[in-house]
Amino acid sequence: MKLTFLIHCPDQVGIISAVTNFLHQQGGNIIYLDQHVDKEAKVFFMRLECEFEKTIDELALKSSFENLLANKYQMQWYIHQEHIKPKMAVFVSKYKHCLYDILSRYQSGELLVEIPFILSNHKDLWFIAKQFDIPFYHVQVNKEDRAKADNEQLRLLQQHNVDFVVLARYMQIISPKVITALPNKIINIHHSFLPAFAGAKPYHAAFKRGVKIIGATSHYVTEELDAGPIIAQDVSTVTHSHSIDDLVARGRDLEKIVLSRAVLLHVHRKTMVYNNKTVIFS
Repeated sequence: MKLTFLIHCPDQVGIISAVTNFLHQQGGNIIYLDQHVDKEAKVFFMRLECEFEKTIDELALKSSFENLLANKYQMQWYIHQEHIKPKMAVFVSKYKHCLYDILSRYQSGELLVEIPFILSNHKDLWFIAKQFDIPFYHVQVNKEDRAKADNEQLRLLQQHNVDFVVLARYMQIISPKVITALPNKIINIHHSFLPAFAGAKPYHAAFKRGVKIIGATSHYVTEELDAGPIIAQDVSTVTHSHSIDDLVARGRDLEKIVLSRAVLLHVHRKTMVYNNKTVIFS
C-alpha cells in the first residue's frame, strides 16, 4: 500500500524528523520526500510518499497523525492512496485540440483517472465523447437563466462524485457556486497574452504588435477571472516571418501540452496552493 502525504504548516524546527519517525514507527518505508520553505511567509511545505508492506488501518493512521503531529505543528495535511483514481470531468466548448490530447493520454494509460462525463455548452463535439465511449452532456448557458446551467453542472458533478474538473477550452465563465464546491480543483488553460491581448482573437492582436514569444498558462480557477494559482506555463519564440495562422497553430500546441502537464501534476498530487500561488514538487 502506498500513501502520499501533502503537508503545510508554520515553519519550525523538527517537522521532517517528527513525520519520518512517526511513519517508521507505523511500519512505513519512505520512498520520496521533497520539502520547501517559503521564507517570506515562514511556511513549510512537504510532499512525502510512503509504502507499507502490510495492510494498515488508514483511519487509525490518520487519527494518530492528527493527534500526535498535525495538532502540535498546526498542519494542513492530506493523505492520498495511490491506487484510487480521481474522477475528472472535462468541460469543453468548440475547440477540440485540448480535448483530444487529454483523452488520448487517458486512453493510453498515461493519465490515471476516471472520466465520468464530458460537458459542453455546445453539441459540436459529442462525437469525440462517443469515440472514447464517455457520456456527453449538453448544458446550454444563457445569460437570462445562468443559474439553471450552474445548478445542472453542480448536479452532475455531485451525482458522479467528481474530484476535479478540467476546462479544455471551455469558453464560459465558471460560476462562484461551482468554484466554491471545488476549490483549487478546477484547472483552466489560456494563452499567456492575458491580460495584454484579451478578447476573441488574441493571436491576431499579438500579431499586429509584432510579439516575439507566445505562450500558454494553466491555473486553478478562482472567482477572479484568469488570476488563479498558476500550475504550469510554457512559451515558444516567433519572428516577423510567422503568419497569424502560424501563431494560432503554435499557440494551440502549447495550450494542449501545458494543460496536460498541469493535469498530470494535479493527478500525481504534486501541487500545493497557498496564498494564490502554487508549490510544484518534482
